[in-house]
Amino acid sequence: MKLLHIALLQSDLIWHNPKANQAQFSQDIASITKEIDLIVLPEMWATGFSMTPQEVAEPMGGLSVQWMQHTAKTYNAAVCGSLAIKEGDSFFNRFIFAHPNGKLDFYDKAHPYTPSGESKVYIAGKKSILIEYAGFRIRPLVCYDLRFPVFARNTDNYDLLLCVANWPAPRTQAWNALLRARAIENMAYCIGVNRSGKDAYRLHYSGASAAYNALGDELIFLDAESETSVVSIDLKELHTLREKLPFLNDRDAFTLG
Repeated sequence: MKLLHIALLQSDLIWHNPKANQAQFSQDIASITKEIDLIVLPEMWATGFSMTPQEVAEPMGGLSVQWMQHTAKTYNAAVCGSLAIKEGDSFFNRFIFAHPNGKLDFYDKAHPYTPSGESKVYIAGKKSILIEYAGFRIRPLVCYDLRFPVFARNTDNYDLLLCVANWPAPRTQAWNALLRARAIENMAYCIGVNRSGKDAYRLHYSGASAAYNALGDELIFLDAESETSVVSIDLKELHTLREKLPFLNDRDAFTLG
């Protein structure tokens, strides 16, 4: 596949109510009239950005993961986003990528947001992953991960950097700048899907979900209103651009101790 048609599902989230959020997103997906290959939901799409995972976290076989797998199969399109997941006595802010064939890839957020106390209740992931889907190589990030350029560094030739978030409105300017910067410095598509509305902690979210190409050109931008939009990215166009402007060949060589 040379084109990947991606649905960005930016929405307000219903606090601590997975069933209601599942129903809301089911309605949003059903309303899409364009071709889609990948559906992207925000961070902690089923509950909101909760610091009480003991109240809302689900196992990997829980209803929200089942909903993702069922939706992926129904629409023959991968579904991804993060959930509060429980394993044993531990909790993870886990990015889950449900393939249409039922396969699951997952990544645990490596940079829990310390100012909110996330690092005290969720275990940090230890490594990044690369997801192979429809001919594209996808690197997932979750919200605060976006602030760390070394972590997102394109050393494995990924095509798409995909960030799901609950990024508050007062720092929207940083969100916009970081998404564009990650695209430019990694010569890759970069897509960020944020929530909108207000959560139980009275934090406001302005959406600003967006997609950028490898030169940092804006492909789509969603304002503060809850909105579902589709953007298409072109693998051939990306490879042609990298051949014309082989900036990645001049990356600084270093390893982290």
